[in-house]
Amino acid sequence: ILNNPVHDVLLRGLLYFYLGSFAQKIQFADQKQEFNKRPTKIGRRSLSRSISQSSTDSYSSAASYTDSSDDETSPRDKQQKNSKGSSDFCVKNIKQAEFGRREIEIAEQEMPALMALRKRAQGEKPLAGAKIVGCTHITAQTAVLMETLGALGAQCRWAACNIYSTLNEVAAALAESGFPVFAWKGESEDDFWWCIDRCVNVEGWQPNMILDDGGDLTHWIYKKYPNMFKKIKGIVEESVTGVHRLYQLSKAGKLCVPAMNVNDSVTKQKFDNLYCCRESILDGLKRTTDMMFGGKQVVVCGYGEVGKGCCAALKAMGSIVYVTEIDPICALQACMDGFRLVKLNEVIRQVDIVITCTGNKNVVTREHLDRMKNSCIVCNMGHSNTEIDVASLRTPELTWERVRSQVDHVIWPDGKRIVLLAEGRLLNLSCSTVPTFVLSITATTQALALIELYNAPEGRYKQDVYLLPKKMDEYVASLHLPTFDAHLTELTDEQAKYLGLNKNGPFKPNYYRCWF
Repeated sequence: ILNNPVHDVLLRGLLYFYLGSFAQKIQFADQKQEFNKRPTKIGRRSLSRSISQSSTDSYSSAASYTDSSDDETSPRDKQQKNSKGSSDFCVKNIKQAEFGRREIEIAEQEMPALMALRKRAQGEKPLAGAKIVGCTHITAQTAVLMETLGALGAQCRWAACNIYSTLNEVAAALAESGFPVFAWKGESEDDFWWCIDRCVNVEGWQPNMILDDGGDLTHWIYKKYPNMFKKIKGIVEESVTGVHRLYQLSKAGKLCVPAMNVNDSVTKQKFDNLYCCRESILDGLKRTTDMMFGGKQVVVCGYGEVGKGCCAALKAMGSIVYVTEIDPICALQACMDGFRLVKLNEVIRQVDIVITCTGNKNVVTREHLDRMKNSCIVCNMGHSNTEIDVASLRTPELTWERVRSQVDHVIWPDGKRIVLLAEGRLLNLSCSTVPTFVLSITATTQALALIELYNAPEGRYKQDVYLLPKKMDEYVASLHLPTFDAHLTELTDEQAKYLGLNKNGPFKPNYYRCWF
């Protein structure tokens, strides 16, 4: 056989193969022995350690971008001043202002409509005299909005609507620019309300406009400062939760201020809620868990615009997606889009990921959490932090183990664990970022709503909740079209007459919601 050249080549190849495999095994064994020599450290964080305190901890290099290197002194206990000598702010570290300014400059490039409003406001100040108190996510995009409101003539004081979403360097940049900002990442619940109160309770300063995200600021002023609340000229609210609170006040006859429901405007609901979540859900999950989506079974609770965006993104990545829904119209949309409509109890034992998108409370209960499979990932994309019953997990028999920033293992006595993200708070803004261009649309809508309410003649808006006029929705959209080099078709006089429309819009009736 050896005299056969073909056989000779085959035998030599087999010999090299086995010698190579043997060498690899020896090398692997040496590496394993070396690895075993390394010291290991295994520890679990006890429940007694407060959740809010641990929110600023970093347990892995993946979260090294946080301020874990900073001292643990609460910003409330620090004496800080900006370069102008002002101390009317409370942020993590004013020295980070330069980094925050760079982030704001990047955001400006993707927010063309707000920059256009600034240019148009050079000759006039439509918000001159407006004193706006705001409670939103404090990000680079919010900073562009705040500075635009300032350019339009308004005075602003700001707090954060979420204890995890604040970008510390951006808050520092705003404070350095002279904006009274009270927010930092990882606030406790007590810090959260303290910051809101510092925005509102200022001697010699009476706010006349509210910009809210979630209704906490509005609720605080209504309950604690009723006389101040009566002097407010208008409220602009952008979340499902906050709008629900406003409608409750209105129904009870207790809303003594006109309010604008920005959440249900087309430019907010159909762009921010849908397109923003379609991109940011994957980003948030990737950054926190490094998971692969292909083949994973996911249940999305709620098929509103947020749920639609999440489902579309996960389906495109190859996930098997189930949907829960209470509204038969949204449920039918989910079915027509190719998703399986289920009750949560039917799939809770088998799914790999649970995502809530409802704005409701106790959507995922302790009973559901007990029945989940090992290593199931649980997160929330709705504004409210009440969708997942996290409080029910803070019991002695369960162990909390911090994995990295905003990622916790909750471990059952039998060893089963779930992966809880952002302690049930908003995933994308707590754990990742959101697309600036989409936020430009929302921020422009907010700015125009503030201008409309502040400048409205007496009697135009009564003490009720209103939708943004359709004409403004269309104006916001038109300001963003040049970014795409898009060219609108114009109606002829004959076509406008045939449709019964003004050539310049609005092109749809006010009740038209652009459902898709």
